[in-house]
Amino acid sequence: MIETRGSALRPLARALADRGADPVLLFVEGAAGAGKSHLLRELADLPGTADTARVRWRCGAGDGPPEEEAHRRAPALWLVDDVHRADEGELGRLRRVLEGLAPGSAAAVAYRPEELPVPGLPLGAPPTAYPSRLTVLRHRLAPWDEERVRRAAVEALGEGCTDAAVRKLRELTGGVPRVVVDLLAVLREQRPAFTGTAAEVEAAGVPARLAELVLSRTHALAPAHRPVVWAAAVLGGPVGRDELIAVSGLGTAAGGRALLRALETAALAEPAEGRYGFAVPLAAPAVRASVPGPARQDLHERAAKALSRRQPVPWVDVAEHHRAAGETRRWLKAVERAAESAAASGRHQQAVTLLERTLATPGLPPQSRARLAPLLARSAVTGLRSDQTVEVLAQIVRDASLPPAVRGELRLDLGLMLCNQMGRFPEGWRVLETAAAELREVRPGLAARAMAALTMAYWPGHPVEVHYGWLAEATAAADASGDDVMRTAVLANRIGLAMSCADPEAWELVKKLPTQTDDLLCARQAARGLCNAADSAVWLGFYERAEDLLAAGSDLSARSGAPYTEYNALGTRLLQQWWTGRWPGLAERCEDFVAATADMPFIASDAHVVRGLIALAQGDWGEAMSWLSQRGTIGTEELPVPLGATAAGAAIRIALARQEVRAAAEQARTAWAVVAGKGVWPWAAELAPWAVEALARTDDRTAAHGMVRDFSQGLGQRDAPAARAALLWSRAVLAETEAPAGEDRDGLLRAAELYREAAAAYAELPRPYSQALTAEGAARCALAADIEADLGPVAETGGTATLSDPVSGRPSDAWAVTELETCAQRFTELGAVWDAARARALLRTRLPAKKGRPPGRPSHADGLSSREAEVAQLAVSGLTNREIAATLHLSPRTVEQHIARAMRKTGALSRRDLENRLGRTSEGGAG
Repeated sequence: MIETRGSALRPLARALADRGADPVLLFVEGAAGAGKSHLLRELADLPGTADTARVRWRCGAGDGPPEEEAHRRAPALWLVDDVHRADEGELGRLRRVLEGLAPGSAAAVAYRPEELPVPGLPLGAPPTAYPSRLTVLRHRLAPWDEERVRRAAVEALGEGCTDAAVRKLRELTGGVPRVVVDLLAVLREQRPAFTGTAAEVEAAGVPARLAELVLSRTHALAPAHRPVVWAAAVLGGPVGRDELIAVSGLGTAAGGRALLRALETAALAEPAEGRYGFAVPLAAPAVRASVPGPARQDLHERAAKALSRRQPVPWVDVAEHHRAAGETRRWLKAVERAAESAAASGRHQQAVTLLERTLATPGLPPQSRARLAPLLARSAVTGLRSDQTVEVLAQIVRDASLPPAVRGELRLDLGLMLCNQMGRFPEGWRVLETAAAELREVRPGLAARAMAALTMAYWPGHPVEVHYGWLAEATAAADASGDDVMRTAVLANRIGLAMSCADPEAWELVKKLPTQTDDLLCARQAARGLCNAADSAVWLGFYERAEDLLAAGSDLSARSGAPYTEYNALGTRLLQQWWTGRWPGLAERCEDFVAATADMPFIASDAHVVRGLIALAQGDWGEAMSWLSQRGTIGTEELPVPLGATAAGAAIRIALARQEVRAAAEQARTAWAVVAGKGVWPWAAELAPWAVEALARTDDRTAAHGMVRDFSQGLGQRDAPAARAALLWSRAVLAETEAPAGEDRDGLLRAAELYREAAAAYAELPRPYSQALTAEGAARCALAADIEADLGPVAETGGTATLSDPVSGRPSDAWAVTELETCAQRFTELGAVWDAARARALLRTRLPAKKGRPPGRPSHADGLSSREAEVAQLAVSGLTNREIAATLHLSPRTVEQHIARAMRKTGALSRRDLENRLGRTSEGGAG
């Protein structure tokens, strides 16, 4: 595992390759565990030197080479290890060997510089008089960098080690190879199995070899000198001389002598100029654990005092030293200062972690809990999810001894966390209602904040009129409080509600947000207002405006220290990129977002749904359903209403494609009831076309017509471009399902017109995938009706077309074929494999024989026909034979034969193996 540089090997190789060459001496220095012995083994195996004798010598072991070897005249390679352990006799013999090296010879002498009896002189004093013909070189082994530590971690533990874990490995071990390898061995053997986190690395403990080394060096010191090493262990990292001596308690003179002696014996090191500590940071816990308890408490007390004199004061460390010293009152005061400092600088997660740990301490005085709990709640609401915070707050609000104002404030923050970070809407709603009642008289400003939270219509379960009712109460309470922060909070929620309902007033309200304020709390609420407005604008279909709001909101969130709002904005951006066709790399961005928020899955719900939509378009329906259902992290019924409607629409579409029509209709009724119950009709946009189709295909046309009617009436004249396009799409679906081919050509003509109008509306937004789907619908209806259209593609004209029977009376589907070819190309460019295959399959049913197959490069898989490649691509995406058959208008038996031929031609042993051998083709590539 240990690598060395070729520069250390080349000079010796040159000397040994020429029997008449001047000899070479290479000093190899490195701290304990740096890889000196490994380098000597590499030198012993130098290529091209097999005829040269090797003489190995480990000093201090009592088994050095015979005396006559010192007078060897034939070329030889001397490999001398552990020179720092050599006694005077061995050093004398070694000097004679090196002074008498024959031509064509070389020597490598390895040692620990920190343990040399005479610093800087590996062969002792006086300095060696090297012969003039001897080339003397020095090679110092450097610690591993982060990338080399990563490679070692992968070799020992596999690919599961996170970047944070690798950084922690490098930090704790100092990059010393032997310590890295030993710590990785500890992690490899631990149970439960290592999952790759930095916390596990930190908790792994000190490897036995390192512990023995550092404790032996400490014990070698005189008892009067050991406290300086103990002080370094208590302080943890390298510190200045005066601070180290102050913590040791030895006094200036005695402490100075102790520090010098600790450095001479390598018990301590100087990692940076004027900073003293352990060469390997992981050594500190081993020494700290060996210090007698009373002495350790005194050291911590002095450490707290010393650190309190720093500027700025590291309050987290001060608090920990007070706790370890048994000074409870000072510990709690320092915790409070640390939390306030962290929150003020936007380090909310640090504040949350510290306060959670403190408040979970048994026997904490009630007055301390009452003081610290609000700090925890405020940081947790602004920061990211923490299950433990929720449990701590839930326990504290049950404490009847808390002042009512404090309990109400905690309940408010608990309710916000349950709704925002945790997605537990029903529970969070009840808590917020209680908080509003508790705070109404004692803290009207906070009561306004609780009421404002209840205006958020995203949460399922209450009609929009209820939210407007709470908005009126929140506005009155905020105005009465005179608190600018609360007024801004209410304004932010008012904007969110107005924008969601496509109220034109929303855009004017956004301009009233105090985005230039110097008040950090007001700025955070303004950032939240901007990001919420951006999210609502994306659902409405105002993508350019949403981009501006996202940019401003993300910037203000970062400047004001609001990580929860920042993450929300990232989720909104993923949705926007999906709808506007910015798909390259989008799947990976979604997966990265989910991985980064693994401990707070609700905040990643947008990313789950977008990733599921991508999988659906690519034909991987099993993977799509896994992502759409949030991979089991939260229930889909807990999703915000518009996101839940989008996921439901995609699930209904998959059920329809699988011919599971009754299941699709049942899903449609359930999802529609949620949206209709909420009454924010723009949020029906991603559900309506598929829900209408599901009901219409089960012959429940009355319900399908009712959906379209309710959708239309609910929208009224509201400015919601995405919803208006979806309404046209839904009407087109109704017209198509009520006019099967050959029975109602006028109905199909009307359906084609509606699909083209929808495609034009989506092109205007723009939403290229929805545009292609609706344009495909127009072409499909035109082909079914066997009619001719004389206008070009909608994407070019931007308008609607009037489709009519040709004057000649002779059926022609030239326009529909051209439009369908365009759709197939758009799907392919986006990476919608399944959609492209479906469009091409429909094309093949109507292409004239002279046209042959659709344009496109042949399959990259040698010997596969275009149809075999297409079937194989869908097979490896996860579709069953029946699903492929339905997509491509083939029989399941034909699909089975195509897959069998593809496997035979590529040599694949299974469908999974076929994926590796097939490669991506231009006709079915995922892009």
